[in-house]
Amino acid sequence: MALFTLGINHRTAPLAVREPLAFHPEELRRALADLISRGWAQEAAILSTCNRTELYCEARDPSVARDWLTDYRRISASDIEPFLYTYPDREAVRHAFRVASGLDSMVLGEPQILGQMKDAMRIAREEGALGTTLHKLFQSAFAVAKDVRSTTAIGANIVSMAAAAVRLAERIFESIADQKLLLIGAGEMIELCAAHFAARKPKQIVVANRTLDRGQALAERFGATAIRLEDVAERLAEFDIVVSSTASQLPIIGLGLVERAIRARRHRPMFMVDLAVPRDVEVEVGELDDVFLYTVDDLAQVVESGLESRQAAVIDAEAIIGARVDAFFDWLHTRQAVPVIRSLRDSAERVRRHEMEHALKLLARGDEPARVLDELSQRLTNKFLHPPLQALSHGEGDRTELQALISRLFNLHHD
Repeated sequence: MALFTLGINHRTAPLAVREPLAFHPEELRRALADLISRGWAQEAAILSTCNRTELYCEARDPSVARDWLTDYRRISASDIEPFLYTYPDREAVRHAFRVASGLDSMVLGEPQILGQMKDAMRIAREEGALGTTLHKLFQSAFAVAKDVRSTTAIGANIVSMAAAAVRLAERIFESIADQKLLLIGAGEMIELCAAHFAARKPKQIVVANRTLDRGQALAERFGATAIRLEDVAERLAEFDIVVSSTASQLPIIGLGLVERAIRARRHRPMFMVDLAVPRDVEVEVGELDDVFLYTVDDLAQVVESGLESRQAAVIDAEAIIGARVDAFFDWLHTRQAVPVIRSLRDSAERVRRHEMEHALKLLARGDEPARVLDELSQRLTNKFLHPPLQALSHGEGDRTELQALISRLFNLHHD
């Protein structure tokens, strides 16, 4: 079995290519169950965010994960092959550590990815897809991330996606305090956006969510009101700013709906941010004259602010990651030796028990204890030395190499 990572992210593929490969949390469970139960992989975890979909696996071959992904998503391999990356062994571990530390994120050093990786690990564990190797990999990644964030300036001066959305809105409107805000969804990204926009004290904040109770819980924290997701259609025209991030697999805001809203607004501009993958807002909405629509990829230039001041910290972070990768493989190699160690101990224990039983029988019949102990020690010594001595006497191949190996194993010193 080999450890590897197969993935696609914002650096290798545009949003349109990433969308069909995204998994929402509940779908992750079904996907992992399929991946493991059908024997595609021995261990697996899937990390799916707005910027990436990655499979961390222990399986026979990386092509197995690619074949499963295309089969499960019913996508032609040729359509996604140019955008995929595969990292084997050491590269896979290094990549996981870089992702957890925020070095591979669109927003360099952003902390949100760490929580998303913890969710991916938790779901994999709950579905029985997480074994010893991947559990150790993720736990090590979390430890590396903590070390990187506490000892370097990688997290300094971060411009988050939520902050970038506010900056863009301020380019469209003279004052956010005069605008009405609609937040669609109630997940972590919407919560972050709510905090950033609320700081600008908009005229009104409304949270729309499929589950009203969850929407109300979020709304109460920011002095907002909550509505059901199905009410958005009749109320969309009221809002100047719309931020959406749901787990819907299909767009929830269509072109016709926005066209009607713009007519009702008498063509006053509407600023929309679609942070969902797959997208919540139909692509064609961005072509309307009075709509300013931005996706996660569109925010990339804005989040570059403050990047220079964090680049120096990347060197320190990479050094930490390099050392931790070495430590992980030391553990992995030790673990691979466990069956041999166990077999060696079992063999020695069988010899010990056999000779002990023999010695007890001699003592029971009245033999002198000192002579029994001497014989016991000699028999044990002879049996333990028999395999290496036989190898030296009759071994084939490079005898010099065999002698050096035995000298090392038994800590022998030749004068």
